[in-house]
Parts: sequence; structure tokens; C-alpha cells
Amino acid sequence: MRVVLDTNVIVSRTLSERGAPAEIVRLGRAGAFTFLVSEPILAEYQKALSYKGVQARYGYSARDVAREIRKLRKSGEMVQAPEPLRVVPDDPKDDIFLECAAAGEADYIVSGDSHLLALREYRGIRILSPAVFLAFLEREGR
Repeated sequence: MRVVLDTNVIVSRTLSERGAPAEIVRLGRAGAFTFLVSEPILAEYQKALSYKGVQARYGYSARDVAREIRKLRKSGEMVQAPEPLRVVPDDPKDDIFLECAAAGEADYIVSGDSHLLALREYRGIRILSPAVFLAFLEREGR
């Protein structure tokens, strides 16, 4: 199973060891699925984790952010999209997740983003919320 995780899943997991996002990342790192990433996605993760509010509220330093990005780079399979997509007109920065998923032949995109969830599916790739994806993994016995 090949999966792309939206930034909101990674940020939620980083800020809390509890909940569906944390469990999804833990399962991905344990090999329950192949985690797909791209350079634009890693840059988006880094940008979100580097927000001053996130760093101040959760005590997350630049060193912590760099360490988390290294872990994600190491645990994920790097994908390079051959061309940019324009699928989400209301939030074009979400297109990087669709690009990665399409290029990496993903089965799922996991996201809490309303623009992506509204699509429900893209080129046969299902787009699920973290709670629904976690329930699916549990049903599959992963």
C-alpha cells in the first residue's frame, strides 16, 4: 500500500503523540505502508513546522524541525512528479500532494484538508481523513 500524508497529518503527529495522525505515522514507519514524499512536500512540512507559533507553543526548535524532516526523508520513498498539476483551484498548494500521489502510484492520500477531502478520489487514488484511514488500516489488520 502506497500513501501520501498531507502536511496537517505530519504537523498533528509532531505536536501530539496521540490520535490518528500519530498512529498513522507510527504504522508507516513500522512498515504497514509505503510513505511517499517529494521535495515540495518535504519543503511544505518544514515550512509548517517552522512557523513561529508552532515553535513557541510547543517548544519546537529549528533543530527539531530539521531532525523531523530527516526522519521523514529517510522513512519515505522519494517521488518526483514529471509535471505540475492544477486540480485544486481553491487551494493550489494542495496540488503537490496529488502530484506526488499520481507519480508514486499511491493508493491513498491521507488529509484533514477540506479541499482535498472534497475530491474524494483522484485518478483512482482515494483521499481519506486520518480517522477513516486509521480505521481502514485496523480493519486490514496492519
